[in-house]
Amino acid sequence: MQTIICMKWGTRYGAEYVNRLWAAVQRQTDRPTRLVCFTDDVSDIDKGVQTEAIPDINLPPDLINLPWRKLVMWKHPMTNLRGADLAGDVLFLDLDLVVTGNLDVMFDYEPGRFCVIENWTQIGQNIGNTSAFRFPVGKYTHIFDKLQSDPASVLDKYRIEQLYISREIDDMVFWPREWCVSFKHNLLPRWPFNFFQVPKLPSETRIVAFTGKPDQDEAARGEWPVRHWLKKSYKHVRPTPWIEEHW
Repeated sequence: MQTIICMKWGTRYGAEYVNRLWAAVQRQTDRPTRLVCFTDDVSDIDKGVQTEAIPDINLPPDLINLPWRKLVMWKHPMTNLRGADLAGDVLFLDLDLVVTGNLDVMFDYEPGRFCVIENWTQIGQNIGNTSAFRFPVGKYTHIFDKLQSDPASVLDKYRIEQLYISREIDDMVFWPREWCVSFKHNLLPRWPFNFFQVPKLPSETRIVAFTGKPDQDEAARGEWPVRHWLKKSYKHVRPTPWIEEHW
């Protein structure tokens, strides 16, 4: 059984994001695969998704709802997990992405190692983007343990969680670059062509991440929610039909 996990807390992403991810996982895997969602609200989540409470993590109140909370996935063992516990290589996917290709190969690639996206805005700096990563359960528990034992030293040294992870894992490996792309940084035509051209989806792509804005549904409709007149002059996206086809 392959395991994919995601997290949902607060109101930024509703249950429909989890349900769409589950539907995509079922379409894009050929092997038995489960989706485990760690969440503070199970309302309206598809019954086919295994829901679990988010384990406790020692973070300051102003960081508990930021991506630092994802570091709880490195806790081992996960307590009170229903059914088979997490084991082997587990794939983590954020909710702000669209699965466009088969995911089975992401379990076959470099087994037993931490695999992550090379951050699109920091190419060559050995920094991962944790929108989609795979990790062997129980191998890098120091990431969670160190944050819990001395959160002040970690948070003083690192501004974002993915930089902390990148510096703590010495055998990190990046996914093939064509597998995981950023909608804004890789697919959106450059200004001024973004006003006239629809973003194209490469055939080899498996995951498209929508970090920041626009969200998946906004980009599909051709909407980029900005208020300032200057940003409106360059932040623009054409309606992109393939998003809805895969999301």
